[in-house]
Amino acid sequence: MPKLRLPFIHPLSGLFRRTSRLGSDRVRGQVRLLGFAALVGIVAGLAGIGFYIATRVAEHYALGMWAGYVPHPHPLGEPDLAWLPEVTRPFHPWLLLLIPTLGGLVSGILVFTLAPEAEGHGTDAVIAAYHHRQGLIRPRVPLVKIVASAVTLGTGGSGGREGPIAQIGAGFGSLLAGILRLRPADRRVLMAAGMGAGIAAVFRAPLAGTMFAAEVLYRSPEFEPEVIIPAGIASVVSYCVFGAFTGWEPLFQIPELVFSGPVSLGPYLLLALFMAMLALLYTRSFYGCQRAFGRLPIPRHFRPALGAFLTGLVGLTLYLLLGRQEKVLAVLAFGYSAIQGAMLQDTDVSAALLLIIALGKILTTSLTIGSGGSGGVFGPSIVIGGCGGGALGVMLHNLWPGLVPHPASFVIVGMAGFFAAAAKTPFSTLIIVSELTGGYSLLLPSLWVCALSFIVSDEQSIYSSQVASRSRSPAHQGSYIREVLAEIRVGAFFSPQHAATMLHPGDSLDMVVDRLTTTPYEVLPVVDAEDRLQGVIGVEEVHPTSNEPALKYLVLAEDLMRVDVRPLTPDSTLDHALELFVESDLSALPVVNDLQQRRVIGMVRRREVSSAYLRHVHGPASMD
Repeated sequence: MPKLRLPFIHPLSGLFRRTSRLGSDRVRGQVRLLGFAALVGIVAGLAGIGFYIATRVAEHYALGMWAGYVPHPHPLGEPDLAWLPEVTRPFHPWLLLLIPTLGGLVSGILVFTLAPEAEGHGTDAVIAAYHHRQGLIRPRVPLVKIVASAVTLGTGGSGGREGPIAQIGAGFGSLLAGILRLRPADRRVLMAAGMGAGIAAVFRAPLAGTMFAAEVLYRSPEFEPEVIIPAGIASVVSYCVFGAFTGWEPLFQIPELVFSGPVSLGPYLLLALFMAMLALLYTRSFYGCQRAFGRLPIPRHFRPALGAFLTGLVGLTLYLLLGRQEKVLAVLAFGYSAIQGAMLQDTDVSAALLLIIALGKILTTSLTIGSGGSGGVFGPSIVIGGCGGGALGVMLHNLWPGLVPHPASFVIVGMAGFFAAAAKTPFSTLIIVSELTGGYSLLLPSLWVCALSFIVSDEQSIYSSQVASRSRSPAHQGSYIREVLAEIRVGAFFSPQHAATMLHPGDSLDMVVDRLTTTPYEVLPVVDAEDRLQGVIGVEEVHPTSNEPALKYLVLAEDLMRVDVRPLTPDSTLDHALELFVESDLSALPVVNDLQQRRVIGMVRRREVSSAYLRHVHGPASMD
């Protein structure tokens, strides 16, 4: 089947091919892959800009213009959209029940009608596609995800921007690999690079996006090494595209904070333990809500509306119980206003309020996303960890002000420690929090807290699609089999007695059909007078022609044979043989004495390769 070539892709493919002629096959492959990763980064950056605008517009009109609620302060690194009209409507708290419910209804109908894979948090779907679906994502999924998430988050549902953007970047990486007919391994890499590029754009954290793409795939402290370089290229490009619109400042602005010495590691140890406990509560609540909504006897299209209603109910209840304190409404939507205020040591933010926001955010995120609503879980995790860490920091500061001089440092380090425990990503989380805040002076306590919170956390991750290690990933099972296949050569089970019937270029169609019907092979070699391989003929080539009587005396073997098939030799390893079987899409391949003379000495079928592998691994008894 000819490869699909789109007019805007073909010139770029030619450019990469011409550029890479100077290197080896390995280098050429890397150059092409990195070029495609840059394209993925451009799309992720543009998608990030579009999604940022969509969520801000939806939030402005749904919560601001209709309900009269405007969260303050926004992260100081987020640009305002000056063209939006000023909110003058007084706050109507009761609309916090109606507006999220309508958003959940629209989102649920959209997702479960068009792309059920877009439910929940997008990053988990990308991880599942990497391990179980060879990196395949339906093109419509990212498009549905971005619209559904903008509606969910803009109307007050608790979630983050990173999941949808990660799924959009990953979806384009998968689509591009499909258009170019890349290997499944390359498709997985481009998909993961797109996920990292989405994180890099939305959080303005290119290094963290790179590491996150390689680390988040596993629950153990393992990385996907082949992902790092392409994800780095994609993340840098997406960061530059997104930053050209939003500016280059970190997302959050913080005061001057310093690490005060080894003695302060004691309070940070308490922070690590607290973050591990909070992460356990988060994951248990999230998947508990998911199971509870899954058991409800209502169509799944309407479950996100119920989850959004309960989310609004939690926010309204806390607002009324705390004396109409608007800061507690950070449990809705993004919630970044709470941690920006805590970082700047807002005097109105107490330890009790921060703890209530952290616990309330766990509940609202579980209700919004666990019910099938669309949004990310990274953003809420930042709020939960920041507010929980800030609450502990304020309490310890009141008890030992000399030991904990800056409660804001516990906000920042808490963000890192919490997500390290919840997502099992200690290193990328360490970096992302530093890039989010520009607070590299807290790198040492952040490393301390991330490592400890990861170690003491339980096995449950907020990303249920993670696998334990590379050896447990279905995506890499072939790599371990390949090591075994590389030890076996075709000559170990092939002998010239396997020689099959041969055809010659001048053989008639009748003779070709006759020999194919009297041999156990579905593919026969075409040789010259000295038995040198000229090509192969399979049943698929003969069948359409044999049904046309007028062609019976006109068509010869040389008209039907395929000349693009590479043969095997007795020295070929079985892993190389499998590559050639996949490349040719044939059930049998010719074996030649060597690749120079190409004299055919027999045929090998694909199932004989499988049998040889089983005998090597399990012994002769496996074939009984």
